Amino acid sequence: MPQPHGGIVRLIWRKFWPMPCPGLAKRPSARPRRDKGGARTVRIIAAMDFADSPRSLALQAQLRQFMADLVLPSLAEWHRWSDAGVYPLDLIEPLKAQARALGLWNLFLPSLRDDQPGTRLDNADYAPLAEIMGRVPWAAEIFNCNAPDSGTMELLQIAATPAQAERWLDPLLRGEIRSCFAMSEPDTASSDPTQLATRIVRDSGDWLINGRKWFITGAAHPLCRLAVVMGVSEDEHAAEHASHSMVLVPMDAPGLTVERNIPVMDHASLDGHCELVFRNVRVPADQLLGTPGAGFALAQARLGPGRVHHAMRSIGQCELALELMCERALERRAFGGRLADFANVQDWVAESRIEIDQARLLVQRAAWRLDTLGPLAARTDVAAIKLVSSRLQTRVLDRAMQVFGAMSLSPDTPLARLWAWGRALRFLDGPDEVHLRTVARAELKRAKGQRGANAVHLRRWMPPQV
Repeated sequence: MPQPHGGIVRLIWRKFWPMPCPGLAKRPSARPRRDKGGARTVRIIAAMDFADSPRSLALQAQLRQFMADLVLPSLAEWHRWSDAGVYPLDLIEPLKAQARALGLWNLFLPSLRDDQPGTRLDNADYAPLAEIMGRVPWAAEIFNCNAPDSGTMELLQIAATPAQAERWLDPLLRGEIRSCFAMSEPDTASSDPTQLATRIVRDSGDWLINGRKWFITGAAHPLCRLAVVMGVSEDEHAAEHASHSMVLVPMDAPGLTVERNIPVMDHASLDGHCELVFRNVRVPADQLLGTPGAGFALAQARLGPGRVHHAMRSIGQCELALELMCERALERRAFGGRLADFANVQDWVAESRIEIDQARLLVQRAAWRLDTLGPLAARTDVAAIKLVSSRLQTRVLDRAMQVFGAMSLSPDTPLARLWAWGRALRFLDGPDEVHLRTVARAELKRAKGQRGANAVHLRRWMPPQV
């Protein structure tokens, strides 16, 4: 059994990152890669360049054109089906086929192999594409870059056996099925996953699952076929962070029930944020993902890139809100002038622009650190961007709503829904307080390591002697 928590994380690191793990040895100055011919190459880690690569710029232009030509003209039809409570597969599937044919497919996965469908990009190149997709909340699925499937594919790419990959990863990469990630629970504070109560126990060569999960995104999607379930699998003698495992559970497994699709901020999502109940759900032993007790390590490996994706989609939605706010302020008149002429509205516009640009730069830095130094070195960065982007979305959307007035409370604009999603993001994938604690602990650890270094800046002042 590997060492608890840190040991498991380092084993995953060494399998998929041949250089020494930061924190175990001297930070690497170069990261080995393989080119398409399989030859080993080395990428030198230099100072961060904030300019998008030529390849990313070309894909951004192609993606913007696709959105303008095909996605935005489909908005009315999407809303028509959405208002009727029907997931519009007849709308989505043809768009997916066109996106895949153009190579706008699986753009999020740096480990994508040459024999897998899609276009391989690193996190820094993909981040601006996620921002473009984010302007239409359902657009990411068209490019097979949607959550939670992107996280599921990353997990399976890391830890799936060949048989698991054939059954689950390959159809996910082709966009033929969807998945959900079942972790949070109603009866425990799931921000502390050590408290999870779902049990995954060995029984006659199988895994037997009992528990209740809720707010499980994607479980109501008509193509959802797989639940990745995290629960307690080891006995009380196991270390706290080596007690949980992940298993791959078919959505049609006997004993698995989707009890309800829980509305979020009084809105029921078409693909769902569902409550799932597992009553003596049995899966074969070969459906364990990774090794017993490796659930925490796998969850951590999944989080970093996913937070970059979420943060950039949020920034895209904030950009849309700012554009709508400016247009409204320029055309709306009150008290003898345009709203754009009032100082407080100008302040809102300026503050929104500054905050969006600050957040984008922070996310770009996190993506760069993920690409060059890896998930362990970027752990604090990805916690920070999750916190910053969700707070940003509620602030910018609130200002836009104030400029629009009562209209913003209705479905006539996307603002109310985007504000509500920003507020939900302050819980989803960990509450603000967890991410604040991560950042604070890293800062205090650094301070402990250089305690006394700033003593020279202090003095004991005494009044001058006359």
